[in-house]
Amino acid sequence: MILLINASPRKHGTTATILHYISHQLNTQNITTKLVHVADLNLQYCVGCFQCYQTGNCIYNDDIEALSYQILKSDGVVIGSPTYASNISGQLKTIIDRGHFIMEQLLYNKYSMSVITYENYGGKTASIILKRLLCYSGSYVAASLVIKNTCSRNPLDDPHIKNCILKKTQKFSQHIVKKRRFPFQSLKHFLIFNFGIVPFVRKKGSSYSGIVNAWNKKREV
Repeated sequence: MILLINASPRKHGTTATILHYISHQLNTQNITTKLVHVADLNLQYCVGCFQCYQTGNCIYNDDIEALSYQILKSDGVVIGSPTYASNISGQLKTIIDRGHFIMEQLLYNKYSMSVITYENYGGKTASIILKRLLCYSGSYVAASLVIKNTCSRNPLDDPHIKNCILKKTQKFSQHIVKKRRFPFQSLKHFLIFNFGIVPFVRKKGSSYSGIVNAWNKKREV
């Protein structure tokens, strides 16, 4: 199952429309999907208490924790976000801060696709930020989209945009079906994880045991 996350506060905007289309195309390839709108979620902000690092569980048992569990059980994710001030949406940043992504390696060995929409500027910058998150979290970034579109216009009304989305989605689905591996990405993640994250966590000792337990669970899935 591929989980699609619409990190826009708008449930019928450009980002949501594109994700619906991607979901439909994946379904035609017999790939099961589920679309989640962050606008429907109860979001609590991270307070920096580090309990998740210590125990593996957040102090808040809310919708973000449930979303992280869905991601853990999925085969991959498609994350879409509009561009606000040359960055990802505030809603997505909240999910990243709370969602056990990087330190706990939530996306380890999962396929991912990034979708960034923008109207004026900053789309490429936001795309870099999102793809970096996906890579650092252990996933294979199999496809990415950066779509410029007028806020009030349906992006699928533009044949060029629609064809671009279709091609990238087909590429994404092919990677999933063929279980393709990405040697360069794997090497990059290996270096980041083993020479950056692991030494830092090991120095923390038992106070970060929740992270080590999360790593072990990912490799058992």
